[in-house]
Amino acid sequence: MALWVFGYGSLLWNPGFDVAESVIGTLPGYARSFCMRSIHHRGTEENPGLVLALDHQPEHACSGMALRAAPGTEDATIAYLRERELISSAYLETNLQVTLADERVVDAVVYVIDEAHEQYCGGLPLEEQAQIIAQAVGGRGPNTEYLYNTAEHLTSVGLHDADLDWLCARVKSLQ
Repeated sequence: MALWVFGYGSLLWNPGFDVAESVIGTLPGYARSFCMRSIHHRGTEENPGLVLALDHQPEHACSGMALRAAPGTEDATIAYLRERELISSAYLETNLQVTLADERVVDAVVYVIDEAHEQYCGGLPLEEQAQIIAQAVGGRGPNTEYLYNTAEHLTSVGLHDADLDWLCARVKSLQ
């Protein structure tokens, strides 16, 4: 059985697994936002950064990429993703339906924010997000790199996120 994964942040530009197919997809009921404090990858416990997560918002839909793992790599892919995405248990691994650009509907593994987790910080004003992202650095590098790579990749596949575009411009002005 095919393993689909929905990417909306770093999975877009750094999936870390062998992708057999990549298709633009839409996930209803969620919004991409910097609503998770990063204490490992893009910040530290003392100086948290911010990473994107899917925040449950019934009136929204998130556009991203549905990534199909190469056949025969499904178990290794899920093990890798769990090690990467569930490092602090702030994400919940769930299976949700994603509508692909070619109108197929697939069940995909999706990592959504646990709103009860201490790293959840939904609703931060964009200016506060920019201030945090401009200075945070974690185990995988500067928070700015995460922002810029995600925004650039979304644009390259024809998806635009107005908040990310604003954040990129503001963070660049702060540096």
